[in-house]
Amino acid sequence: MPSADQALPLRHAIALGLLQGPAELLPISSSAHTTLVPWLAGWPYARLAGEQRKSFEVALHAGAGAALAIHMRGQLLRDAARVDPRRAGVIAAALAPPALAGYALGPAIERRLGGPRSIAAGLAAGAVAMAVADRRVARTNDSATADDNGACSAGGPSGRAQEDATARDGLALGLAQTAALIPGVSRNGATLSAARARGFARADSQALSWHAGLPIILGASMLQGARMRRRGVPREQRAALAVGGICAFASTLAGARLLTRPLHEGGPLWPYSLYRCALAAIVVRRHRRERGGRAQ
Repeated sequence: MPSADQALPLRHAIALGLLQGPAELLPISSSAHTTLVPWLAGWPYARLAGEQRKSFEVALHAGAGAALAIHMRGQLLRDAARVDPRRAGVIAAALAPPALAGYALGPAIERRLGGPRSIAAGLAAGAVAMAVADRRVARTNDSATADDNGACSAGGPSGRAQEDATARDGLALGLAQTAALIPGVSRNGATLSAARARGFARADSQALSWHAGLPIILGASMLQGARMRRRGVPREQRAALAVGGICAFASTLAGARLLTRPLHEGGPLWPYSLYRCALAAIVVRRHRRERGGRAQ
């Protein structure tokens, strides 16, 4: 049973904070890893009070979001310096659906879909969608490159460019982020899939994914942080929140260039799909073994 007075061990907070960066940067679902790693390792994370886990996860996302903002500061400053109605429309369309759905359905999703089995389903479903979208667009572009004119009808031999995005593309990204409210689906994975399905090149899909996701990450962190401040954080929990957030910030900032280089250089998405499916299979096997043990 959850314990309201049990504190998260600092070594676990450090490990989950360091894991947050890679899991946030890659299309493998950070929320899934925050839940599944302690479960697979036998840590008492699931026995913490629900509000305590939520507060810790907010600290992780806040640290990762701040690091992403620093990493993207050049592009963000350029966007702020020049008013671009088209780009603003894309971001607004990408922001509205997940914001509304999160407000209306967030608590219900957390209550009903936060267990290992449902997370495994989200990992597998997101993996299939990502692999199918990536492969379909790659095949389409390969066929277009072989045309007599040697030009791709989607805007280039590798796909559409980020600058070609419209409000309709932003809406597709927003609906993908709404689907990513389901644990395990992955915000980054869902938006990458949506961008690839809309014909964008792999590198441009990654850029669109980050630009669409950063407002959601920072906005949700600020909102939840304000709620935490009003409720107050018990003294024994503050160290874990601070350490987790700092480690998430450091791991995200350090990994922003190294871990995502294959994505920015147009690498395929199937390795991430395979990893997600493998993790889902491990979770399902462990879940069945636990159920069998309880039945005996």
